[in-house]
Amino acid sequence: MLQISEVARRLSLNRQNIYFYERIGLIPPLKRSKAGYRLFEEQDMERLSFICRAKALGLTLEEIREILTLQEGKVLPCGEIHARLLDKVQQFEETITRLQELKGELLPLVHLCEDNLSCRGSKSGYIVFET
Repeated sequence: MLQISEVARRLSLNRQNIYFYERIGLIPPLKRSKAGYRLFEEQDMERLSFICRAKALGLTLEEIREILTLQEGKVLPCGEIHARLLDKVQQFEETITRLQELKGELLPLVHLCEDNLSCRGSKSGYIVFET
């Protein structure tokens, strides 16, 4: 079992976030040591890791709660969850498209810099952009 400081370090989380997730029920009440310290088991770590990944992908805490509830086998209106998840997947697709477009705009600049650096043999050259 791990204490909160180790969990926070491993997941790059602020301890206050973990306390908050416990308070709002995203993670179940944790076991406590005799001294009252929260103790984390492997399944607690996995759940927190999922919450972190889902938040990083743009899911709201309520969306995360619904997914966790489904994973626990509890009943939720499947049609509504399905629609929300499809919505989120569409948002991901749109984000991927925008990122690919941005990458396409940046790559020519990267190549221009690389060409300029290789011609000058140093990293101090300047690029003049035509307007």
